Amino acid sequence: MRIEPLHVSLLLFPEVTVSTSMGIYDVLRSFEMLAGLDADIPIQPPFRVDTVGEVRGRLPVAGGMPIEIARGIDEVVRTDIVIVPSVVLAADGWARGRYPRLVEWIAAMHVGGALLCSACSGVFLLAESGIFDGQPATVHWGYAPQFARSFPAVPLFPERVLVVAGEREELVSSGASMSWHDLVLYLISRFVGATAAQALARFFALQWHHEGLSPYVVFDGRRDHGDAVIADVQKWLATHFSVAAPVEEMIRHSGLAERTFKRRFKEATGHAPIEYVQRLRVEDAKRRLERTTAPVDEIGWNVGYEDPAFFRRLFRRTTGLSPGAYRRKFRIPSFAQPLPGGDAATPKGSARAVPMRSRQLAP
Repeated sequence: MRIEPLHVSLLLFPEVTVSTSMGIYDVLRSFEMLAGLDADIPIQPPFRVDTVGEVRGRLPVAGGMPIEIARGIDEVVRTDIVIVPSVVLAADGWARGRYPRLVEWIAAMHVGGALLCSACSGVFLLAESGIFDGQPATVHWGYAPQFARSFPAVPLFPERVLVVAGEREELVSSGASMSWHDLVLYLISRFVGATAAQALARFFALQWHHEGLSPYVVFDGRRDHGDAVIADVQKWLATHFSVAAPVEEMIRHSGLAERTFKRRFKEATGHAPIEYVQRLRVEDAKRRLERTTAPVDEIGWNVGYEDPAFFRRLFRRTTGLSPGAYRRKFRIPSFAQPLPGGDAATPKGSARAVPMRSRQLAP
């Protein structure tokens, strides 16, 4: 007996990104093409994917590339899954109320039983419906402050790759942009099966971000708090975080009483002073692990820790990875390293042929 495939509405509007939109589209539509290549991929396509927008026709999205909208929202009275891809936010953030018809349609689809899914910043549009109020969600950490200001009723966890919420587990959000991999693999695993998800992951080299997004998060302390004294301390600390007794030095630099300083620092930045110092030290250690071959203990000493064991514990607690695992994950692979002599030996404006025999590609 043929089972009707689930209808997926990939909701597009001018701010969505091409890469996320088309990545999701291609993977969810790939079953029929790949079925003969892997026994774990079902022959019958489990999803029917439509690009959906306010109206049919060609729509230029972020970057100017046009995407064809197959169906307008007035034509879609019911769908099983709504996916909003990642969007590019303007410098002044998300403009609420720009797409009232899309928000109204999203709410109607949810009432009709649809899952609401977002990739990265697509959750901004979904949150306008109010359906995520009181429900946990995730978004790219760089957009987290803007999202929190725009939708304070939505508990936010930007360090998480995927958050599934709602009474029917019908609210699904994924974090940083490439965690759309986790979103599509989750949907395939949930509705088709784990073996099919594994097969698609193998074929497309998709990744489950098992360690979460903590290793990717770049710490940048809040500076828009309006406390000039604390801002001055933050500026000083940016180049002095490795000093001994950093909190005592911060208090001295501020000229405030200890209790007053600690209270104002926490109110301004959202972090206790020692936690803030630790985050700066770990961030510097991450760059050193990525860009140098210095031993881990030496890096720990350079950022301010005499006890190597403490540094390693702190690094793992902050990033979710040991220093060695972090270096293996984020260092530039050997085949992408500059050749001896590099571009410095190449005359300006000339092309440099890369002798492929001189480097061995990683498997």
